[in-house]
Amino acid sequence: MQALRTPDERFSNLLDYPFSAHYLHVADERYGELRMHYIDEGPRDAQVIVLYPSQGAWVYMYRHMITVLVAAGYRVIAPDYIGFGRSDKLRQEEDYEFNRHIEWNTSFLQQLNISNAIGFMFDWGGFFGLRIAAENPEIFSKLVLLNTQLPTGEASAGHAWFIKWREVQLSLPVFPQGEMVQEGTVKTLPAETVAAYDAPYPDQSYRTGPRRFPMILPISHDSPARPANLAAWDALANWNKPVLTLFSKQFEGSAMGPGELIKHIPGCKGQAHALVDKANFYIVEDQSLTLCGHLLTFAGSD
Repeated sequence: MQALRTPDERFSNLLDYPFSAHYLHVADERYGELRMHYIDEGPRDAQVIVLYPSQGAWVYMYRHMITVLVAAGYRVIAPDYIGFGRSDKLRQEEDYEFNRHIEWNTSFLQQLNISNAIGFMFDWGGFFGLRIAAENPEIFSKLVLLNTQLPTGEASAGHAWFIKWREVQLSLPVFPQGEMVQEGTVKTLPAETVAAYDAPYPDQSYRTGPRRFPMILPISHDSPARPANLAAWDALANWNKPVLTLFSKQFEGSAMGPGELIKHIPGCKGQAHALVDKANFYIVEDQSLTLCGHLLTFAGSD
């Protein structure tokens, strides 16, 4: 079996995106190995910040933040998940499983010898990153969590909303990417930005990864990822390294808010948590410079 690979010309002249492509290969039992794309900017010997993307996006979403963080002296690494961005895309939706994403992303970090990094985990970045951090605590020294949780299959007040959202998205004739981001922002994005989010997907055969994401989220007791995610959640109850939450203010007090994380993870205690105003779900698009300010303050703290 061979994975699909988006032609390089699809990524030419994207708005506000001057970054070079880097690649490594992760092992896969079905495909042999898969090529995973990442951005790697800044001094090689500097403190590492790992930026994780969200549903419906790829590392393009961090274009504004990367420039600011590198200028501040950090090394910034931002990976595209398998199935997204410039990474390889698998042909069958069933090829994507939550636990396989954990394996690919853990391999990625270990191959780059990442340790004591600051993990910036937005949405699915937290779904994967919190599990990886719990299982490999040496990788991260600090965590920043944005509009995310660690799904364990337990009942949640947000599940009904998510299932309805999933039904709507999967019923569309073309699974949205750029449109999904635009619908989840306060600001109106330029047409070139929306097009850049769609660039990795020349046709529907390239969108099996994005289509599969909503189906593999561990929100039920029969999820294959539930046991390991439960164990990770238990481990996070003893995570004393610093954790900062930066959530959209509109989620305050809701099931999509940071309350449970702050209560459960000891490293959240005493941190300058923020609820960011004028931000919809895609907080990185709406408030990238504000987030940089919070992140840089947190990164420089003891």
